[in-house]
Amino acid sequence: MHQDDFNFEPVRGLPEDLPKDEQILWQGSPNALRLAKDAWALNWVIGYFVFLTIWRVGVSSADVPFTTALLHGVPFVLAGIVVTLLIYVIAMVQARSTVYTLTNKRVCMRIGAALTMTLNLPYVCIGNAQVAARSNGMGTITLELIGDTRLSYLMTWPHVRPWHMRRTQPALRAIPEVAKVATIFAEAAETRVSQPQVTRTKSFDLGADGIAAE
Repeated sequence: MHQDDFNFEPVRGLPEDLPKDEQILWQGSPNALRLAKDAWALNWVIGYFVFLTIWRVGVSSADVPFTTALLHGVPFVLAGIVVTLLIYVIAMVQARSTVYTLTNKRVCMRIGAALTMTLNLPYVCIGNAQVAARSNGMGTITLELIGDTRLSYLMTWPHVRPWHMRRTQPALRAIPEVAKVATIFAEAAETRVSQPQVTRTKSFDLGADGIAAE
């Protein structure tokens, strides 16, 4: 029987119900294979084991027949397959446990496989966003935070811009149709930021003697 690991969520990807004036504009998750390539350098890992295999066969062929030298490369091929599958499984688990949400007020990121956490990033706390799109339509949206908002690089990895540790930049990574999502984000952020921010303060009345009283 299928069991939802996040069935405690009142709304998928969110820790609580949305206020009446807030609505979901888009939800999505990373593509597992693309996440494995971008966050775990899967292509480089495969290339590394291919290099080791070729090197081992080349070295062995100097001392033994070529058919025997090919057998010497088999352990490296098997090791490469095991490591590749392990990386893909890790990326798949991370992708499955991740939900990115755009509302008309904020960006929400439910991340973490073993230790789940939800990041709530209001548009007013986002100073800029960068989009990196690929030819297949997948890509990453990186968010630059402003003000005193600080995030832990290690706690939010791999949902961050790589190597930006001093000022962590959260990122919606390996998402399909990234150009469409970026448009939704831009329109929602522009609308939200352009709205006046009203702050409630105490009001005072001046008495007949000119002394302020609450």
